[in-house]
Amino acid sequence: MNRRPVTEDDLHAYVDGALDSARRDEIALYLEGHPEVALRVEDYRRQRQELRDAFAPVAEEPLPPELTLAHLIERQRAPAQPAYWQRGMQIAAALLLLLAGGVGGWSLHALQPQAAFPTASGTAPAEGIAALAQEASYNYAVFAADRQRPVELRADSRSELQNWASARLGHPVSAPDLAASGYRFMGGRMVATPHGAAVLFLYDDDKGNRLALLSRPMAADQNAPMTALDTDSLRGFSWAKDGIGFSLVGSAAATALHPLADEVRRQLSPNI
Repeated sequence: MNRRPVTEDDLHAYVDGALDSARRDEIALYLEGHPEVALRVEDYRRQRQELRDAFAPVAEEPLPPELTLAHLIERQRAPAQPAYWQRGMQIAAALLLLLAGGVGGWSLHALQPQAAFPTASGTAPAEGIAALAQEASYNYAVFAADRQRPVELRADSRSELQNWASARLGHPVSAPDLAASGYRFMGGRMVATPHGAAVLFLYDDDKGNRLALLSRPMAADQNAPMTALDTDSLRGFSWAKDGIGFSLVGSAAATALHPLADEVRRQLSPNI
């Protein structure tokens, strides 16, 4: 009997426990014969557990009384409230969402790798190239680890993504081609940073390794040489040219990442 080929979706469904017993047994047998893929699956499993552990305290928080099913039903049955009361409730809800976003953002901050540009307690946040490196590492931690939907627009929508980013950032944007270096373009998205909008491009190789390239306009360090980022789990290189900053980060060794950063810089800033 011919077995179905094992796809990346199958591997993720295996990690998530979303396969029926027959298909799960097939994948387990496949992994026994492919130890390099089994190691990748274990990495997926580890990442999944780290995310679950990080957000477990939030998930275990009790539901506010105002959001219980009984309260919502009672509110539906209640007489219509005056317009000013409804407006007040809308404002309160907006403030609640803002607060929740701040708490969630700080919780997510704990997940991020520490930047190679630490600041002393009480000092101002990083600026310039240091801030760019932080932002690239934060977005890498969030999106490169996402095995379900790491990008908003896929590689086949490259032109649409570039046009979108160019309009948002106010300058021409293009995604470098790293295929000759062994990394295929996955796609990308627009992301928010403390210094405004930025575009994030993602790449991966055939071994499950991913790269993230973050680019945005620079208010400080508008022309800066390539600077290294090196943490326990992440390496990267950041630079700026004519007011546009670039930061390439990944888990590969610095010796492997540096030539990729040079290639990105050659394609995007050929006169450097």
